[in-house]
Parts: sequence; structure tokens; C-alpha cells
Amino acid sequence: MAQVKSHESPLLERGDIFFLYRPRVGLDEAHGLEDVERLYILLRPWQAQEYRLLIVGRKKLPDPNEHNRFWAFVWRVFKDREALNAELGERQYTTRTRGVRHVAAARPAGEGIYAIARHHDHTHLAYVLELPQHEGPAERELNIKRKASYVIAVKNPQSADPPAAGLDPDHEARFPKKLQEAFGARRFSPIDPPDFLDYEGAELMLIGATGDVERELGIEFKADAETEHSADVFRVLKLPRDVAREPLCRGQWK
Repeated sequence: MAQVKSHESPLLERGDIFFLYRPRVGLDEAHGLEDVERLYILLRPWQAQEYRLLIVGRKKLPDPNEHNRFWAFVWRVFKDREALNAELGERQYTTRTRGVRHVAAARPAGEGIYAIARHHDHTHLAYVLELPQHEGPAERELNIKRKASYVIAVKNPQSADPPAAGLDPDHEARFPKKLQEAFGARRFSPIDPPDFLDYEGAELMLIGATGDVERELGIEFKADAETEHSADVFRVLKLPRDVAREPLCRGQWK
């Protein structure tokens, strides 16, 4: 059974992590980053029956060694697994000008385990992949490392956004009083507690921190030896095998 331990940084949360991408509207497959509509991070805490679906703004992860800063936000929070499966599956919708539009099912680019840890005055999201077992072209273009850590912070919805940045006010998170007070006068707060991630519209900053989570944070990951037959992408997320097998098991675009 997968385990996460820490010798230094207090662990605030542990769970399963999935990286998924969706081809652009109207495309059945993606063959490179230019064909990607969205990059998702899905977090499933071990101690809660919920699934948090995050969208990464630049459609790839920041480089942990370059300390890039990328925006992300909580898109949906699911208590019902069937609703999550429907969100990730293929669907169609109709527009006035283009008629029926097809949205392909999401593809898995990685499955693993994660931890949210407190480190000095900030928090980290650290993970290690279980699948695919070897890096493929999809992982390289999406910048999904075998293991990495990112400083993660949540934006105060009551602070002003830079011009042309951030979600519009109607879609920003509305935190309960206790969480809102945790910001004080600050524009950003650590994800402490991780309850900030339970609110749709929570705006996040991901900052590349390190690829050596053991040395930097003292976090020890003991991942499961997953295979196609045991992968949660198929058991839990119910993604179709015909489109999910190659990205998950070989890191190939599909």
C-alpha cells in the first residue's frame, strides 16, 4: 500500500494525484501541446471522499528547477465519483454559429501519490509518479517530472487582480469566514489548511521548487508498483482504455 512519510516537514494532507489533458474542442486526439485544450491536476485525499479538479493556466507545469510561477485554479470539487467520470468523459454541445461541437475524453498523463506539506512560512505540493513507468513525449511537453515539488499558495479573493489576470468576480471562490480571516492583509496565503482547495474558484499560484523532495523537504514516498490492470485511471476514473492506455502506460500522445 502506498505511503508518504516526513522526517522534517509536517504533512497536512496525503493522497492520489492524476495529471490529465484534454484535446482541443473538435479534435479526437492530441499529438502535441498545441492540440491541448486543458491540463488538469486531480487530487484525491486519502482522508476524504472527494475529488478536486484543478486547471493549470499555461497547459503545462512550471519547471521545478527554474522556479517558474504559473496560475491554476480549482475548477470543480466532486463528492460523487459518477459526476467526476462524466466531467472527464467525452461529450457534445451545440453552438449557434458552429452547430454541434465534440469534446473528447480527458487523457491521463500520469498517476501517482502526493503530499501537501508545511515548510517554514509556506506550503508545498510534492508528488511522485507511479505511471507511466518511463518518461514519454507527453510528459516532456507537459513538463510533468517523475517527482517534483511546487510551492503552492492561494490568492485572497478580496485583493485586486493585475490587469487581464485572474478569474472574474462571479467565478472567484467565496471562502467561509475562518478561512478568509487567515489571509489577514496578505494577497496570498499558504494552503494551510488544505480546506482552501475545497472551494471552486480558488485561485492558486504554483512555483517550481525542487525535483529532490527527499533532500529538500524530508518527505519519503513509498509508491505502489502500479500496472495497467491496477491503475486507478481505469478502476476509479473510468477513462476509456482505447484512449487512455497509451498516455498512461507509455507517456505517448493520444
